[in-house]
Amino acid sequence: MSIASACLVFLYVTLVTFILEFVLPTTTIIRNKHAPYVEPAYQWINATMSAPFAARDGAGGLSYHGKMWLLGGWNNADLKNFPKACVNDVWSSTDGCEWQLEKPNTFGTAAFNPKTDWEGRHTAGYVVHQDYMWIVGGDIIQGHYQDNVWRSSDGQTWECVCSYAPWSPRALHHTVAFNNHIWVMGGQTVPHYAPARQAYYRDIWRSADGANWQRIEPKEPYWPARGMIGGCAVFNDRIWIMGGGTYDTPEVPERLFYNDVWSSADGVQWQCHTDNAPWHPRQYHEVAVFDDKLWVLEGYDGKDGNRRDVWWSSDGEHWHQLPNTPWKARHAASVFVHEDALWIVAGNNMESDAWKLVRHNQ
Repeated sequence: MSIASACLVFLYVTLVTFILEFVLPTTTIIRNKHAPYVEPAYQWINATMSAPFAARDGAGGLSYHGKMWLLGGWNNADLKNFPKACVNDVWSSTDGCEWQLEKPNTFGTAAFNPKTDWEGRHTAGYVVHQDYMWIVGGDIIQGHYQDNVWRSSDGQTWECVCSYAPWSPRALHHTVAFNNHIWVMGGQTVPHYAPARQAYYRDIWRSADGANWQRIEPKEPYWPARGMIGGCAVFNDRIWIMGGGTYDTPEVPERLFYNDVWSSADGVQWQCHTDNAPWHPRQYHEVAVFDDKLWVLEGYDGKDGNRRDVWWSSDGEHWHQLPNTPWKARHAASVFVHEDALWIVAGNNMESDAWKLVRHNQ
């Protein structure tokens, strides 16, 4: 082989090697980078329409130790199961279909002991913190403000860690577990149900142990006074407040409804991601974080009543509606993130149903 031929062979091999090692991989990366993005598909699956617990709304919903836990709730039309409108029973489930009674209702019966058991309640604060389930505050159905804090590691035995929280009196507050603390935000008094000076709150409190509470002083601008937000949303190391509103009172007979979105990394500095999300202003809705997204589900809008729409966002600013919700409109449901699914259980539809949302690629 001549020197010229050898040089040509060398150049050919070098060129082919360069294309294989650098050009094709780069081309592949560019092609993948600009390939059309396919949205993940979601599917609702009905676990049961007839769970063994009585229909209710405002029950606590926690995912804890591999189970979903349903705590208390309200139903003023079922006197047999709800002797004082609210109950303190506790149910658990691993699959949403079979539910086990962990603690029977004692509230409104001769077995109730206020020293060792919490009063029946609904729309309270419910979080998992320091490997306990917590019930933070309560409501005003019994004619007073339930300003105590309870915890349990098994759902059967409960300990009162705080009898009179300093943020009392209030109801309809929003509660999350974030940064090794329990946070209580907003809420209001409802004087025609429980005597108190009328007040709408936008203050913030936190506690590491549920007993000792510190008031946080947020800086303006931040969200207007509100409450009636179910579930918890901690996303991208931030607390999120989405929607909510105020309950009507004799002095202020008109309710307020919001569809703004706020978040904070410390409870002091707040960012408004949008003051008018595409979902309708609402209260008594549920919020959650599932599949690395923020979710807003159902609620009550004051005009059309109960809702059944479901929305998600990856950043709190851009929202997408999940179509074809199969379950009935409702508010004050119980929401769980459990076993790679987003669950919605019972609520103001007043049925003992359980549904889960799962993801699969198109």
